[in-house]
Amino acid sequence: MTEIKNAIIKSAEICIEDHGLLTVWLMLDYGDSSAQGFGGYCLFNPNFPDKDRAGRFIRRVLDIAGVRSWDKLPGKTIRAKASGVSVESIGHILKDDWFTPSTDLVAP
Repeated sequence: MTEIKNAIIKSAEICIEDHGLLTVWLMLDYGDSSAQGFGGYCLFNPNFPDKDRAGRFIRRVLDIAGVRSWDKLPGKTIRAKASGVSVESIGHILKDDWFTPSTDLVAP
């Protein structure tokens, strides 16, 4: 069951993981002693440089949180559509603006 919850971004990380894959993670605090990660999508794979999705992902996260810089993300309140084990979308806290990587990052 998908549930919408308010969340505070506790940390934001851009990292290079195994095999040179660029990934992004946001750690979300729901305020009731529960937390959850959002991210883990491969944004750039050096073996397939034409499939670069990093810019779109980063820009949408910044838009949703209402900031212009990645270092300003911690402490910002957003909404999260989560289903138990994963966060499928994040949304602006006031506007009806949602980012769903599984559909929004699909190339046209």
